[in-house]
Amino acid sequence: MVLSFVATSLPPLQFERRGNERYHQSSAAFLSGNHVTTDSLEGLKRALREFAAERDWDQFHSPKNLACALSVEAAELLEHFQWSPDHQALPADQLEAISHEIADVLLYLTRLADKLGIDPVGAANAKLVLNAQKYPVDLSRGSSKKYTEL
Repeated sequence: MVLSFVATSLPPLQFERRGNERYHQSSAAFLSGNHVTTDSLEGLKRALREFAAERDWDQFHSPKNLACALSVEAAELLEHFQWSPDHQALPADQLEAISHEIADVLLYLTRLADKLGIDPVGAANAKLVLNAQKYPVDLSRGSSKKYTEL
């Protein structure tokens, strides 16, 4: 895991328009300057805590608000696939937009789990065990039926 924070003062906020969104001009500099680099969920959790603390946003990060934001971001992800054929090749610009939505979902999910004291990897592993019990291979292989209908 790599996690590093570089203490620098950022220039005054300057925004530019890209489509319907506003981007802080120093965003690319922030990311390329390795202020936060992590390749683990634990590091991401710590980076999100720091990000929220620097902005005094912890006051808004109640589990309810985070769950609502997670739902909105998941819907924005789904929007990219609405009405499209199941096996459609996606252009690079749409893949980039989808990657941003996936990142938003991961960030909100990580923050929500942190606020609730839930280890998402441990919860996912436990859920896999439960799913294996609900969907035994010999009954569920090749079937899309719910476990109550197997």
